[in-house]
Amino acid sequence: MKLYQAAASPFVRKVKVLLHETGQTDDVEDAPVAITPVAGDDALNAANPLGKIPALTREDGVTLYDSRVICRYLDARADAGLYPEARLWETLTLEATADGMMEAAVLMVYEARVRPEDKQFDGWVEAQWIKVARALDTLEARWMSHLTGPLDASHIAVGCALGYLDFRHPARDWRAGRPLLSAWFEGFAARASMQATEPG
Repeated sequence: MKLYQAAASPFVRKVKVLLHETGQTDDVEDAPVAITPVAGDDALNAANPLGKIPALTREDGVTLYDSRVICRYLDARADAGLYPEARLWETLTLEATADGMMEAAVLMVYEARVRPEDKQFDGWVEAQWIKVARALDTLEARWMSHLTGPLDASHIAVGCALGYLDFRHPARDWRAGRPLLSAWFEGFAARASMQATEPG
């Protein structure tokens, strides 16, 4: 299998953490690409018509894309149980919350990097951060019992979202006023899978 990826992407990191947690890293070859919303990659576009990463090519089936689809596939392939039936809807909802945080945080980066300076809109950037902040507050208030339970795919997604905030938006200080989530992430970030996939 081949994973189209960029090391800084939190969505790619989510897949790579899951690969580590399920012992499948040796089964997947990295295919690095350098893309933006306005500059694609021909090989990636051939694999994923949306031109987005991550995308996982397989010898025995169609290329998979969207990190949630890839993670479900890899979990099933390893029979790892990271989408437990007993709390499936909670796991999927929390994973979607983390993915939404990552999307908003990535869009904030693109606004500064891709748009010409005279077309950048600070109000739009702040609106993205408000989404992230609301999600962080919800994690602190409602989701700590789930996060402190047995490892599942949503823990990986939340960990990668918080790691991306540290990586790209450290000045926003997401930890302020969220002691439970901060303490949880300190422990989760120490996992070997997170250490091995930390963006440089």
